[in-house]
Amino acid sequence: MLRYLLRKLAIYLLTFVAAVSIDWSIPHLMPGNPVLTLMGRIQIQDPQVARHVYANYMRSFNLDLPLWKQYYYFWVSLLHGDLGTSILQFPTPVSSIILHAAPYTLGLLIPAILLSWYVGNKLGALAARRKILDNTLLPVGYMLTATPYMWLSIVFVWVFAITLGLVPVGLAYSPTAIRGFNGPFIVDLLHHWLLPFLTLFLVSCGGWAIGMRNMIIYELESDYAHYLETLGAPRRLVRKYAFHNAMLPQLTGLALALGAVIAGALVTEIVFSYPGLGYQVYRAITNEDYFVIQGIFLFIIIGVLVANFIVDIVYVIVDPRTRIGMEGGQV
Repeated sequence: MLRYLLRKLAIYLLTFVAAVSIDWSIPHLMPGNPVLTLMGRIQIQDPQVARHVYANYMRSFNLDLPLWKQYYYFWVSLLHGDLGTSILQFPTPVSSIILHAAPYTLGLLIPAILLSWYVGNKLGALAARRKILDNTLLPVGYMLTATPYMWLSIVFVWVFAITLGLVPVGLAYSPTAIRGFNGPFIVDLLHHWLLPFLTLFLVSCGGWAIGMRNMIIYELESDYAHYLETLGAPRRLVRKYAFHNAMLPQLTGLALALGAVIAGALVTEIVFSYPGLGYQVYRAITNEDYFVIQGIFLFIIIGVLVANFIVDIVYVIVDPRTRIGMEGGQV
């Protein structure tokens, strides 16, 4: 078990280095100059002063150095816990921006991921046993899983916010709300949270339901299921084994789907102007804010790798065949 964990950690460490290197490369290889964008907002009239300020900003952000030196200093700063300073929101540190925006994104992602996975698997298992539910769930599931997050978000805004006026159009809370741990503010937060959550939940839920339904049917038609039925095993016991075996690919799918769900959350936040990491990424890209882009994607990379590592460990715990293989036995 320990050797397995060390091998996995080594793989994840290499993946982290490669992903972070790509994360650093993409903004720096983009056309344009973020300092020029910043200078355009300052609008200094005196050309000599403008050149002096431009040079100071370039030195402050290490953008006057060759790319290999910028990459070196990036890793030095990262290992010291310094993610840099935002160019758009200068002189706010990137870590402060992430700490402010991450709770909103996590508040959307964690409930959406866990509830869609649980509800989708339950509905898929029921659909595999009930023909009426299968005939209705299958087309709805295919329609939901094929629906783009952004399109569904726009439809929800138009129907529930603009047409019916049941929920706010966007933001995380009302501008007039008094922030704090109190009942009215929490209700206001949930009121603004509902539509972004439903967008992520419904699109993900459809995919999980279809996957579980297909896996259950496959397991019920397998040789071991027919063998158990031949021995006179109760149908309920056969379904229990089928459900347990079908859950293993769903666990793997959960790890693989995390990246797609996070991408959907970023797009959804942009539509709803929800002040999470996605909205900050959008602002950073449109203003060429290298350091915010790097910092937020670094946060996402770490989150996806940690979640995948946890799923790997859970998979070993729930699947005895994996443990036997790790111990050198025959499966």
